[in-house]
Amino acid sequence: MAAAPRTKAARSPWFKLVWIVPLIIVVLLAVVLLARWMTGLASVEQFMTDYPGKQPLPESAPVGFPAWLGWQHFLNIFFLVLIVKSGWQVRTNTRPKVFWTRNNKGLIRTKGSPKKISLDLWLHLSVDALWVLNGIIFYVLLFVTGQWMRIVPTSWDVIPNALTATLHYVSLDWPLETGWVNYNALQLLAYFATVFIAAPLAIITGLRMSGAWPQNATRLNKAYPIEWARAVHYPVMLYFVAFTIVHVTLVLATGALNNLNHMYAANDEVNWVGFWIFAASLVVLAAAWILARPLFLRPIASLTGKVGR
Repeated sequence: MAAAPRTKAARSPWFKLVWIVPLIIVVLLAVVLLARWMTGLASVEQFMTDYPGKQPLPESAPVGFPAWLGWQHFLNIFFLVLIVKSGWQVRTNTRPKVFWTRNNKGLIRTKGSPKKISLDLWLHLSVDALWVLNGIIFYVLLFVTGQWMRIVPTSWDVIPNALTATLHYVSLDWPLETGWVNYNALQLLAYFATVFIAAPLAIITGLRMSGAWPQNATRLNKAYPIEWARAVHYPVMLYFVAFTIVHVTLVLATGALNNLNHMYAANDEVNWVGFWIFAASLVVLAAAWILARPLFLRPIASLTGKVGR
């Protein structure tokens, strides 16, 4: 007997959301209730007293955020937005309509003819290069100014302290926000993972998949197969997206004006200066997202190569 055809409602993605969204809400509610129950246990209370959620900083650690860190923060998210957009277009656009071929008479010259790549890939690689350059400047300033001490664990106590911070967040009894002086242990681990693990992984895997990688290096290619790079590069992109969503949510939910002043106005005051700078940065990001299309990219790409179909 033939199976009954699926109804139009059953095939609709909205039909799945009707079940998935309530299920997620129920699971999150159960997790919150479980965390609140746990924090009421005597043994857990003692654990949270022994490990209050923050790792002491070295005595020489700087206090506050310098102005350059605010600029780095904006440039980093600006480049990441374009990297994610162009990377997704490269991954999903199977039939590109516009291509770019590098001018082999410029600063970069090769014996062989340059390969033709899609305009989406050109944008992805170009913004990648700017992001890496910005990252190099960030690393140098981070260590020169001592700001690295704020995001690098200096003791294994960071792990139990991170568990305490996690319980605070999950139980919705969020830890006191004192990022101007010292991040909590969970923030510290998240920033450390982003700056010193995720970012280098994105660069190394992206380089392996790019045309700049030596194709004739047999031993090197065997030791580092391109399949490994592809398997890691996409999840790293998803990590950056997830990190950004969680980061922005917590910034706005745990004292928005104060947090935005930290990141954009380089001060510890509670006023609207950082908010308006943040709002202006959102306008710039939105404009970059809208303008990142062939109509506007053609004249820029034409400065370094030939653009056509």
